[in-house]
Amino acid sequence: MVSQFIGEKKVPMLGTLGHPFPEGIHAVGRLDAHSEGLLLLTNNKKVTNLLFNSGVPHKRTYLVRVKNTVSPESLEKLRNGVTIRIKDGVYYQTPPCEVNIVDCPANIPPHQRELRHFVAHTWLTITIYEGKYHQVRKMVSAVNHRCLRLIRISIEDIELGDLKPGCIEEIGEAEFFSKLKIEYPAPSLAT
Repeated sequence: MVSQFIGEKKVPMLGTLGHPFPEGIHAVGRLDAHSEGLLLLTNNKKVTNLLFNSGVPHKRTYLVRVKNTVSPESLEKLRNGVTIRIKDGVYYQTPPCEVNIVDCPANIPPHQRELRHFVAHTWLTITIYEGKYHQVRKMVSAVNHRCLRLIRISIEDIELGDLKPGCIEEIGEAEFFSKLKIEYPAPSLAT
């Protein structure tokens, strides 16, 4: 499913969920058709700017399945930063980040294109504090691994947890701002 409500593409979109979303709702950040996991929706237009354009870094954590076994040397390269190609052919050095090898989580449903169990692969958690276009995919590619599956499992303190694909969990605005570690807007005073 892509992170938009309607469009020309012949892929599932948020509008097909059948949920009575309030007017003005939009996705905070995006997931492409080949990614999955946590997607934040809000009708507060300030959230995206506060979270991604404020100059204050906010963490995003991904569960990533890569082809083949990741070596300790590759782990260190990812942790220390790698060079990736971004928009218009410009190269970017990713800042240091958190990268760990993990076991396949039991609560992650199998993917329709999951490789057979005997094919070598590694599950990683990668926590970054910025989000260039396809950054995590490009980072693992920079150390010669192919990203087979990418699942966003958290943005700051909002976690995917056991939420199933296509399901929605509503939280109050004050809790939403608190968990995202962004300043809750003061109520406007009527004069």
